[in-house]
Amino acid sequence: MTAADVARSLGLSRATVGFVLNGTTEQRISEATRDRVLAEAARLGYRPHTAAQALRRGSSRLILLIIPDWPVDFSVSKCVEEASHTLEEAGYSLVTQTHHPVGTARPLWELLDPEVVVGFAPFTPDDVTAMQGCGVTKIVPGLEPNPSTPDPLGLHDGPRLQVEHLRARGHERLGFAATSDSRVSGLVESRLAAAQEAAAASGLPPLVVRTVDGSPDAAGQAVQDWLRGDVTGVVAYNDDSAARVIGAAIRAGRDVPADLAVIGHDDSPYTALFVPSISSIRIDYAGLGRHLAELALHAATGQPLSGDGVDAATAVVARESTAS
Repeated sequence: MTAADVARSLGLSRATVGFVLNGTTEQRISEATRDRVLAEAARLGYRPHTAAQALRRGSSRLILLIIPDWPVDFSVSKCVEEASHTLEEAGYSLVTQTHHPVGTARPLWELLDPEVVVGFAPFTPDDVTAMQGCGVTKIVPGLEPNPSTPDPLGLHDGPRLQVEHLRARGHERLGFAATSDSRVSGLVESRLAAAQEAAAASGLPPLVVRTVDGSPDAAGQAVQDWLRGDVTGVVAYNDDSAARVIGAAIRAGRDVPADLAVIGHDDSPYTALFVPSISSIRIDYAGLGRHLAELALHAATGQPLSGDGVDAATAVVARESTAS
């Protein structure tokens, strides 16, 4: 069933029906005519041919977001949700694909016709070449550094604020609680590097790094090592790692934060419910999602960026685990 069938059934011009079905607002069409067209289209079972529409307007209105092979936790899901909502308001659809390094599935930029491909992290030169070979010309971020691209998930500001928060509370010997999850090894390394840089800038010695999962007593052993080495504050990769450290310290009869202060990252929903409540780094993930959508729309249509960015959205939420 086509738009021409709807027009023929109503005795209207193909153009008039097309304007209604395509949601064109520039043409003056009475509400009565618009209602007749929509009712007849529904009665006849008309469905838009998306491929034909894309060919006609020269745009698929699809945005493809490539997500690294990270656990899809609160932070990632909130970011994607907000990006999708913002794009829908602008008439675009968001499609996501998780990039698995060992996967054999074809990337969606080969199967779809995305107008823009967006990533949380920079793409490799090989990926950019592959996209361009499929006709994708709008890629965010591209190979060239772009100051408009946000710092995804607090790779730099978050660890710096963690170190500064503990330093301001008198902790001069710090540990770093890492995870053994290979899927986020790159993210862990980035946050650790930023924390080490912040410690050096504050005149502190390098952080003592320990993995707090992977074995039943990993967190307990890490706590023992830190306390023997005069570590009094711990920068955790994320809130899960912080919870493991706090739990292990309490089971060992230690006081948090008197013996060991701990600060997490991501401000997950449970941090305020944990006992003791967990200090953490809050990132405006909703704002990050909206900003990613703005970057995609800027690439697709030239729509100006708001200029607000997301840099100021990273902040410390101080709770009991670092209370003085």
